[in-house]
Amino acid sequence: MAAELHVALVAADREVWSGQATLVVARTTSGDIGVMPGHQPLLGVLESGPVTIRTSEGGTVIAAVHGGFISFADDKLSLLAEIAELSDEIDVQRAERALERAKSEEDASAERRAEVRLRAATTR
Repeated sequence: MAAELHVALVAADREVWSGQATLVVARTTSGDIGVMPGHQPLLGVLESGPVTIRTSEGGTVIAAVHGGFISFADDKLSLLAEIAELSDEIDVQRAERALERAKSEEDASAERRAEVRLRAATTR
């Protein structure tokens, strides 16, 4: 079994992160899933939620992901997201304002996106 897996987190407009990791945790329509080297092949639909990547160097990368697909085979994990942003790219005050606006407009999907962004930005 390999000691690490290659991860590519790609949004519709850019490659968000790519590198070697020991563990990736993501939310799918079937629930949260953790993928480690040697995991069984999988293909799933991503739900909005934070993605946590434990890098091979011992660091942690957290991203807010909104929709897309997850695919794993031969120790290569692809996260193909409609929208994705790294936690350190998220403006917390802007996300808080977006959350308040979504609540006042009773926009459940915008509220969920803002909550995911805030969770990713404040989990380090």
